[in-house]
Amino acid sequence: MNIQYVVTFVVVLATIIAVINHRFLKLPTSIGVMLIAITVSVIIMLTSDIFPTLFDNTTKLITSVDFSNVFIGTVLNFLLFAGTIQIRVKDLRSQLLPVLLFSTLGVAVSSFAVAIIMYYVFPLLNLDIPFLQCLLFGTLISPTDPISVLAILRESKISRSLETKISGESLFNDGVALVLFFTILHALHNPGEGTSFAEISRIFVQEALGGLALGVALGFVGLRVLKSVSDYKIEVMITLAIVLGGYTLARSLQISEPLTMVAAGIFIGNYGKAYAMSDTSGDYMDKFWELIDEFLNIVLFVLMGFELLLITHFSNYWLAGLIAIPAVLIARFVSIYISSLIIRLQQEISIKTIGFLTWGGLRGGISIALALTLNEHHHGHLFVLTTYFVVVFSIVVQGLSIEKFAARRKNKAPAVEL
Repeated sequence: MNIQYVVTFVVVLATIIAVINHRFLKLPTSIGVMLIAITVSVIIMLTSDIFPTLFDNTTKLITSVDFSNVFIGTVLNFLLFAGTIQIRVKDLRSQLLPVLLFSTLGVAVSSFAVAIIMYYVFPLLNLDIPFLQCLLFGTLISPTDPISVLAILRESKISRSLETKISGESLFNDGVALVLFFTILHALHNPGEGTSFAEISRIFVQEALGGLALGVALGFVGLRVLKSVSDYKIEVMITLAIVLGGYTLARSLQISEPLTMVAAGIFIGNYGKAYAMSDTSGDYMDKFWELIDEFLNIVLFVLMGFELLLITHFSNYWLAGLIAIPAVLIARFVSIYISSLIIRLQQEISIKTIGFLTWGGLRGGISIALALTLNEHHHGHLFVLTTYFVVVFSIVVQGLSIEKFAARRKNKAPAVEL
């Protein structure tokens, strides 16, 4: 299908859905557009016998969009940079230990907890899934999604420290999750080779630390270039070039593109605006990236809603999808609780805060994109449907209730700000 036609149709459709949400539903944009897209998808599916051409054409259109490649390869990098230029280093430094633990130890613990739970649940549903494949599902569903988190937290009223914990974790846990996911996938493709801890460590250092180092280097070079010009239009173009050139360079060096964008965004957002840009330039840059962020978020959540049309074997796996929702929440609670035992050595963290961090860990496009890379040999249909159930519940139910959860927690424990 012609790429121009696909892009045009998706953008026009996303705009119409965004307007409908703004005029009538008045929900947070990411949640509203996804709900509308899911509703439209369900209507198309239910009327497929009456309007087969509409169903076939819509499915063909959605199939023509390689969601995994578009999201992980391109869109995620723009959204991460747009989100991180608003994060203050001072806030991040104050919550450095929780952010590091949640995004490393937390992801690993959650991945194994999900794997263990589902390994014993699947046989009860007459599904024979090996533990290593359950662990593969655990790694793809455990990372909190920065796009979902940032989009919803932006419209929620929670304390700065809590927001930094959740958003910081979501921005940095991609490296760990992606390394675990692709390492396990490699082991499944090459069962005779095995994968040593040393090899996993090497991949992690190359991907994660390499990405952070490249991001800082790009930020430093960008800072020097920004100092040499005083035209806001060119300065905004420089930030755009950092993103486009940065993730292309990271890909060619085989290091983490998302972490490269996170580091570059934090550097430019803190030091670029403070030392190399006028207030006018900084304001234009913020508005430009805010527009990019809002536009791509709307398109992304619309696409996630219409991915429902690609889900098959619904009648076989829907119960597994429902059971996976509490399983993922339990695993999330366990991972946060274990991490909090170490955090308590530095700062107090209450059980109510652990509960909020559990509920506020939203899943999103990253999990769906990873699930869509799996073939039937790795139970792709099962994991895509199960992932979709968890993501929709996470974004809609958890996303809509997170502000009420925070308000209730604040009323019960006004002295706790962590």
